[in-house]
Amino acid sequence: MLAKELISDLIISLSPADTVAQALTMMSIYHVKDLPVVSNDILLGILTEEDATTEHPDTAIRDIRINNSYNFAKSRDHVFEVLGIMAKNKITIIPVVDEEEKYIGIITQENLISFYAKSFSFSEPGAIIVIETSRRGYSLSEIARIVELENTSVLASFISASAATELVLLTLKLNTQEPATIVSALERYDYKVSASFTESDYADDLKDRYDQLMNYLNV
Repeated sequence: MLAKELISDLIISLSPADTVAQALTMMSIYHVKDLPVVSNDILLGILTEEDATTEHPDTAIRDIRINNSYNFAKSRDHVFEVLGIMAKNKITIIPVVDEEEKYIGIITQENLISFYAKSFSFSEPGAIIVIETSRRGYSLSEIARIVELENTSVLASFISASAATELVLLTLKLNTQEPATIVSALERYDYKVSASFTESDYADDLKDRYDQLMNYLNV
């Protein structure tokens, strides 16, 4: 998935002639705290809610010193790069430009969350296994082979780690509703399975958490 495929069809950019009041109204409607300022397809910068609230409502954006040390994505950037930019800079939107750096649209947090919710086999039935191991103490290809020997496939895998420890948690989504045999097989190869869940264990919880997140973003 590329950045250009995640662009929102609903959100429009600000122009230098727009007022602060218009900008704040748009941010409220779109549930974002930042909006790009664009003139003739050129990205001029990003107006933040924090900066806008310090100005008089009738002030034109052209008269405000907006943030021009902004972050943006290129149209052919991978979704992982987009997610990294948003997470690192703690912003609610990412402007997208083409190869000539002309503005073509906006990606929002909600675009990214919806993409991840619908992708990576989240919607596929199956079980989840969490393996605790060291950064250098595992082989993903070996783990996949162990799983496949039990007539099961790995639908998706995710790694979470902390800089303070050498341990990592490898989460596997499997195409089985009965993870017990997989857990036993992994343990025979000295892998420590710290948790396992069937679909009935986690489906309702995941849905509740997703709904809560969507409600939060729409506040």
